[in-house]
Order: sequence, then C-alpha cells, then structure tokens
Amino acid sequence: MNDALNKAGLDIAGAHVDADLLAESVEETVSRYQQVGCGTFVVPYLDESYFETRDAVERTAEELSKFGERLSEEGISLHYHNHDHEFVPLNGRTAFDILVETTTQVNFELDVGWVAAAGHDPVELLDELGSQVSLVHIKDVRTDSREPVELGEGDVDLRACAEAARRTGVEWLIYEHDQPNDLMASLQHGSEYLLALE
Repeated sequence: MNDALNKAGLDIAGAHVDADLLAESVEETVSRYQQVGCGTFVVPYLDESYFETRDAVERTAEELSKFGERLSEEGISLHYHNHDHEFVPLNGRTAFDILVETTTQVNFELDVGWVAAAGHDPVELLDELGSQVSLVHIKDVRTDSREPVELGEGDVDLRACAEAARRTGVEWLIYEHDQPNDLMASLQHGSEYLLALE
C-alpha cells in the first residue's frame, strides 16, 4: 500500500473508522492503519438516536472521548464527521453544540454541506470551532431539499468556506458528493473546483 501511495503521489488525510470497530478491535485497527502512516481516524456516522436528547448526546460524547483518549496513546487523533441530524434543537442549543462542549480528545471533520442543509452557516461554525477542525468536507447542497449536488450547483458559499478553513488552520479540504450521477466526471469536476478555490 505504501508503495502504491508513493507512486501515485498521494498522502492519507485520514480514515473513516466505524465506532463499532473501535469498540471491538481497536488494537488491530490501529496497527493496520499505522502500517500505512495514517494518524487520523474519523468516526463517519452515528445515527439520530445518539443525538435525540441531552443525555444521549452526553453519552455519545463520553464514548467518543474514551476512544479519543485511547487513540491518543497511539499517536492517532480522533475526529467526528457531522451530518445534518446532529443539529437537532435541544432546549435552545443544538446537539452538535453540546457534543463539541462535552467531548475531550475529539476534533471534527466538518461537512459544510450538511451544516448548510441543517440551516446553519458553515463559515460561522468554522470560525467558532477554530482549531477543533482539521479536516473539511467540501460539499454543495440545495438547502431546500437537502440534496447533495455538484460543487457550484447548490447554495453553499464554498469559496467563503475554503477561506474560513484556511483562516482557522484546517489541514485538508476534501471533496465529497454523496450521490453523483457519474462518479469519474464528478471527481474531475470536484478536483478542478477545489483547485480553483486556492
């Protein structure tokens, strides 16, 4: 794998690793990814039940924090990737706000498309979170339908997001489209669009 990455001139930004895998076989998982020089794990998804109440969010934060502490002993940073359901309102706050405040040893891979789909401003959130975000998913959506679209075809101010990411020290801007009609064409367009944001 390392030879293939080097030959292609690629670096590993991180790996999406399910929470179940961290709970069941953390040592084996760490070993596998360390062999290819991956020092960043991202929990890519937890369903709505983890964010329905404040108690649920605090339990989620406790579990993620335990994973983060364990991984930090191996030199690996843990991040959580948001969708839109983490922004459910809970007594004047959002579940995401509570998650951020109550986790330790956890940073965030902010998906700007899902933030916008939830009705929030991703630029404001990037500025608010600052160094807690080191990876950003650059995704465009139509906010009325919450439908992911090709970059530049939706309602997200992607240039402002990229500027905020640079301003706050984000290490990686990562293109993502959940449901492209043509995968290779979408990758080409996404690559060109990201380069134009530099």
